[in-house]
Amino acid sequence: MSKQFDVLVIGGGPGGYVAAIRAAQLGLKVACVESQSYADPKGEVRLGGTCLNVGCIPSKALLQSSEYFDQANHSFVMHGIGFDNVKMDVTTMMRRKDNIVTQLTAGIKSLFKKNKVTLLVGYGKFVPLPERILTSAGGPTFEAQGNFPGAGQGSDLWQVEVSTANGSEIVEAKQVIIATGSKPRHLPGIPVDNKMVCDNVGALSLDGVPKRLGVIGAGVIGLELGSVWKRLGAEVTLLEALSDFLAAADQAVANEAWKVFTRKQGLDIQLGVKIGKVSVGKKTVNIEYEAGDESFTLECDKLIVSVGRLPNTDGLGCDGVGLKLDERGCIAVDGHCRTNLENVWAVGDVVPGPMLAHKGMEEGVMVAELIAGQAGHVDYNTVPWVIYTHPEIAWVGRTEQQLKHDGVDYRVGQIPFIANGRALGQGDTTGFVKMLADAKTDRILGVHIIGNNASELIAEAVVAMEFGAASEDIARICHAHPTLSEVMHEAALAIDKRPLHF
Repeated sequence: MSKQFDVLVIGGGPGGYVAAIRAAQLGLKVACVESQSYADPKGEVRLGGTCLNVGCIPSKALLQSSEYFDQANHSFVMHGIGFDNVKMDVTTMMRRKDNIVTQLTAGIKSLFKKNKVTLLVGYGKFVPLPERILTSAGGPTFEAQGNFPGAGQGSDLWQVEVSTANGSEIVEAKQVIIATGSKPRHLPGIPVDNKMVCDNVGALSLDGVPKRLGVIGAGVIGLELGSVWKRLGAEVTLLEALSDFLAAADQAVANEAWKVFTRKQGLDIQLGVKIGKVSVGKKTVNIEYEAGDESFTLECDKLIVSVGRLPNTDGLGCDGVGLKLDERGCIAVDGHCRTNLENVWAVGDVVPGPMLAHKGMEEGVMVAELIAGQAGHVDYNTVPWVIYTHPEIAWVGRTEQQLKHDGVDYRVGQIPFIANGRALGQGDTTGFVKMLADAKTDRILGVHIIGNNASELIAEAVVAMEFGAASEDIARICHAHPTLSEVMHEAALAIDKRPLHF
């Protein structure tokens, strides 16, 4: 007899493992299917998906190590701290990164045991529906709530095949949550071997600092990984297809970031680039590209390709059950992550919207609570964005250019960190906080930060916007002194043209 569950989650990344844990907390019998795409040295499956294994967590570990190295070489001297012959041991840096990943991924396994979530190791794939159901008008149909097509007509359970190299088994579930994440987008004619030409996986595991590093793509991943190796001594050139730098960010933030990254930190960022032929040799990679009316060739020792990510639906068996995808290959869902199939849900990178781990987690919680009959909800207007460069960049809500485009009447409050005592004491006054509020209601419409600890400071803005706060609400809140958060307070005061310290 097949194993049966109330909820079966396909994918153990942030959206998937959080959905599984929350559903189990709500008293449901839950299983999570995860492949051995990421395995520990013993060959055992690692949970956490791309984020914990080859994404968010390891990249932040390397960013922190490289930032300390950069500070030791350039910033500590202002504090009267001097060093001779500061060196970076890349092997030790990588070992620290790997240890962090091991600790966190093992922690998720412990949480599964604590919450009685069954871990099924293998690849999950829907068992195909009978052809008579698939060919019916409009795709699969359902006679009534609680009648779910599985292996045969009238079954109340979905069937999913979990397969490994050693065989497969069929498991059944009343509800299925798809959380299969995303994979790196590769470019035609540029084979990624994660040795000479790397995606995020290889870029996080280089065995030394390349003298010359090329990066295709100047988005979040390209900037973060380029920053790591630039701080450690590489000459870094980023080739970006778009003519606008950080187009998703507020223009004022993008302009400030451009100045810091190119003039102060020395990143060579080329915009409006069209990539041509890429030739991979034994020791170098040559990238032919066009910028404007000119042609160039970039020779580098390593190349990172970071041109976005694609939803991971390969091998899921979408066609066999009539699961609808959108034009970008994402699983089509409504505002509560329901697919077109009864009692099949999808969360995280595999659905439309920003590919952010915290967004996937919140969707996982929402779906688990909806399945349990609660009122799950995600406010997509208050999902924060963060780029972990130095300075950090973070924002929530709408940009000034979006408000202008939509004809919204708004007011702006912008305060630089140079006016803040804590920033001066820390020796880093780069950047500012910019707040946008509705001119009539004063409701906060967006907050944009570039500066030290922007990733932490943005949380106040998220909370404020989630509760529908006005800028006056933040202006009336007492902020501890001296703290960086005082700049948020001053920006709120500046909306009404009454800042006290600038």
